[in-house]
Amino acid sequence: MLQKLIVIALSLTVFVSSAQEKSKKAAMPDIPGSFIIDFGFNRAINPPDKFSQDFWGSRTVNVYYRYPVRFGRTKFSVIPSIGLSLERYKFSNNFTLDRIPASDGTYPLFIATTQFPNTTIIKSMLVTNYLELPIGFRYDTKPEDIASSVSFELGGRVGVLYQSFTKVKYEENGETKKSFDEQSHGLNSLRYGLYGRFGIGGFNFFTFYNLSPTFEANKGPGKTTMNSFTFGISINGF
Repeated sequence: MLQKLIVIALSLTVFVSSAQEKSKKAAMPDIPGSFIIDFGFNRAINPPDKFSQDFWGSRTVNVYYRYPVRFGRTKFSVIPSIGLSLERYKFSNNFTLDRIPASDGTYPLFIATTQFPNTTIIKSMLVTNYLELPIGFRYDTKPEDIASSVSFELGGRVGVLYQSFTKVKYEENGETKKSFDEQSHGLNSLRYGLYGRFGIGGFNFFTFYNLSPTFEANKGPGKTTMNSFTFGISINGF
């Protein structure tokens, strides 16, 4: 699913850029707004015991439609957006979240071979997907020529969890199998945080700090207060 969404997002970005270029040649108005794609890595802050992450496997892909509104003839603009944030946390120790809560209401972490005995675990991960509404304030050194402008942007994001599941890939009797358990696992249904962007033209670096706890109070493993930090690069289609 993640790979398909990346392909769709890239196609939309190319389509918008191509359409706008043709529009300019035909002396017609530009298509309003733009698409932006973030590729980044997730890091847990204050994770619970045994929540051990694989760096390269804990990835984020964000896809947003943005509509910049410039403040008159100034170099400042406000940018409301809407889109998807698709995140995964890959466990480096082959642990996973339990299917049912423990007696204290939390969802404990345990080694995946407990659930899949006599198998070889290939990988295990937690996937969280959000519908998000970011809004930011941007400064451009060349607002009349965004494609070559150096830009600085700060803003906030609010997201609603619309899908979450654990995924375990394992080998049994020489055959590769996958198991998905789609449920909330005690995750917060609402999150909010701050983000920043810096770059030139259509290429940016971005960061996002999740201010809200990843799990609901007293529901995550070990009653964790874990939140997260994401960083990576952005590609913008004008």
